[in-house]
Amino acid sequence: MAQRTAGGNAAFHNFHNDYAHIADPNERRRLALAEIDKAPFGWYHVRAIVVAGIGFFTDAYDIFAIGLVTTMLGVVYWHNAQSPSKAGTIDSTADTAIKVATSGGTVIGQVAFGALADIVGRKRMYGLELIIIIFATLAQALSSNSASMSIVGTIIFWRVIMGIGIGGDYPLSSIITSEFATTKWRGAMMGSVFAMQGIGQFAAGIIALICAAGFKDSLSTASSYAKCSGDCAESVDKMWRIIIGFGAVPGCIALYYRLTIPETPRYTFDVARDPEKAGEDVKAYVQGRSEGHPDEIKRVEGIASAEANMTIPKASWGDFFRHYGKWRNGKVLLGTAGSWFFLDVAFYGLSLNNAVILAAIGYSTGSNVYQLFYNTAVGNIIIVCAGAIPGYWVTVATVDTIGRKPIQFMGFAMLTILFCIIGFAYNNIGKNGLLALYVVAQFFFNLYVPHSLPPSHQHKHLKKAPLLTPPSSSSGPNATTFIVPGECFPTRYRSTSHGLSAAAGKVGSIVAQVVIGPLRVRGATATNASPWLNHVMEIYALFMLCGLFTTFLIPETKRKTLEELAGEVPGTPEYNVANLNKGSEEMSTASREREVALGEKNV
Repeated sequence: MAQRTAGGNAAFHNFHNDYAHIADPNERRRLALAEIDKAPFGWYHVRAIVVAGIGFFTDAYDIFAIGLVTTMLGVVYWHNAQSPSKAGTIDSTADTAIKVATSGGTVIGQVAFGALADIVGRKRMYGLELIIIIFATLAQALSSNSASMSIVGTIIFWRVIMGIGIGGDYPLSSIITSEFATTKWRGAMMGSVFAMQGIGQFAAGIIALICAAGFKDSLSTASSYAKCSGDCAESVDKMWRIIIGFGAVPGCIALYYRLTIPETPRYTFDVARDPEKAGEDVKAYVQGRSEGHPDEIKRVEGIASAEANMTIPKASWGDFFRHYGKWRNGKVLLGTAGSWFFLDVAFYGLSLNNAVILAAIGYSTGSNVYQLFYNTAVGNIIIVCAGAIPGYWVTVATVDTIGRKPIQFMGFAMLTILFCIIGFAYNNIGKNGLLALYVVAQFFFNLYVPHSLPPSHQHKHLKKAPLLTPPSSSSGPNATTFIVPGECFPTRYRSTSHGLSAAAGKVGSIVAQVVIGPLRVRGATATNASPWLNHVMEIYALFMLCGLFTTFLIPETKRKTLEELAGEVPGTPEYNVANLNKGSEEMSTASREREVALGEKNV
C-alpha cells in the first residue's frame, strides 16, 4: 500500500490519495490515468496547448517564409545571371533543392525523434528538437556566399538540420498533448496545437509586409528584380535575413517550458514501469510543477512490483514486430501512414494554381520591387486569413463532435471530386471558376503546403509578384492525419508509430515535388508554360481516391481513452487480450477483486 500524502484543495485535488491504498500497479495505473481522462478542462490544458503549439507556429513560419526568401535570394545572388532574361531570378534547380532539403530533413527527424521518444522518454527529447530549429534558423540568417561554398549549399545544409528539428516536433508535440489531454476534448486540444500553423503562416506574412514597408524607399528605386542593385539589393539582402531570423524568436520563448515539462504519466507507467513516479507526476502536472517527487523507497518497491505484475507488455523489437505483425494492429499503422502519404502527395496540386489565384484577387503584379513584395505579402495574408486561420478552428470545434473518421472520409471524397473537376474541366472553368474551386478545396483540405512554384514559372514576367506557399484551410484530412496517429497506438509505440506515419506523408510531398509536379511543363511552349497541368491535377485526384480507401483502415477515436484504443480495457469493443501479457486477464480480474475488498476495508 502506498503512503498517503498531505496537501490538496478544491483547486488542486490530491489525486495521489485517491488510490494510495492500491498496491497492484495495474489498478493504480487504471485509476491514475482515469483522473487525467476525466479531468475538467483547465489552465494546465491551455498551457500544454500553447507550449506544444509554439513549435508548430515556428515550423509553419519557417516553411512558409522560404517561398518569399528564395525570391529574395534570386535578387541578391543571381543579379548577374548569364542570361539577361533570368537576371534577379533564382535558378529553378536551386529553388527546388532548398525546399526539398527541408522535407528530407523532416523525414529523418520524424522517424528518429519518434523512436527515441519511445525509448528514452518524451521529457528527455522534448525541447531538443526546438534547440535544433532555433540554432539552424539563426545559422541560415547568418549564411553568405564565399569562394569555396555557395549560398545555396550553405542554406541547404542548414535547412536539412532545421528539417530534422521540425520533424521531431511532429510526434513529440502530438503525443505529449494526447497523453496529457482529457478524453472529452483530446481532439480539440491536438487540433489546437496543429492550428498554430495558421498563426505561424500569418506571422510570416506580417513580418514580410513589415520588412517591405521598412525598406520601401530603397525598393521603390527598381522597377523589376533584374534592375534591383545597389541600395535596393542591399535592402533585399537584409530583408531575407530578418524574415528567416525572426523564426527563432517564438522558439526561444517556449524553450524553457518544454525543457521543464513533466514526463507523461502514461510513459512512466507503461514503459518506465514506475507507478510511484507516475502517480506523483499526475499531481505535479495538474499543479503546474515540472515533475513529482515520490518517496524513493516506495518508488523502488513500486518498480519491482510493476516489473512482476504489469499486464502491459514491455517494449522491445520483438514485441514491436509481433504487435504490428497482427493484421488487426498493422492495418491501423498502414491506414495512418497511407492516408498521410496520399494527402501530402496531392496537396501540392493546389500550389500549382497559386499564380492564377493571386491574379484573380489582384495581387500578382507591381510597378516596382516594393509593390511586388508588398502585394505578395498582402495577397498571401488575405488567403491565409480567408482559409487557414478560420479553417483550422472549424476543425478544432467539430473534431470531438463529428469525429475524426467522418471528417477525413468527407475530406478525401470531396477533394477527389474537386480535383477531377479542376483536371478534366481546367480549360473551360476559367479564372473565376478556378478561384471558386480553390476556395472550396481549401475548406476540405486543411493543409499547409511548404512549397512554391519554381521561379522559372513564378517569374515568367519580371513584374509579377513572387509566390509564397498556399495556405491552410479548414476541416479536412490534414488535421485528422495528424490527430489520429497520436491516439490509436499503444503507449510503448505511440511516438514511433506517429513518426512513421508523418514520415510517410513527408515522403509523399517529396514525390509530388520531384516526380509528379515537373510533369506539368511537359511540352511547354513560349505561350503555355504548363500544358500538362490539367493532367497533373487528374493524377492528384487519383491519390485523393486512394486516401479515401486507406481511411477505412483507421478506427474512430472520438471520446475513447487511449487505453481503450490500444485494446487494453476489458469489456470494450476494442479489447484484445492478445495485446497484453499472457495471463493478464486473469491477473487483472483477481487484482481488482483484492483491491476492491481492501478499499472497502480501509473505508
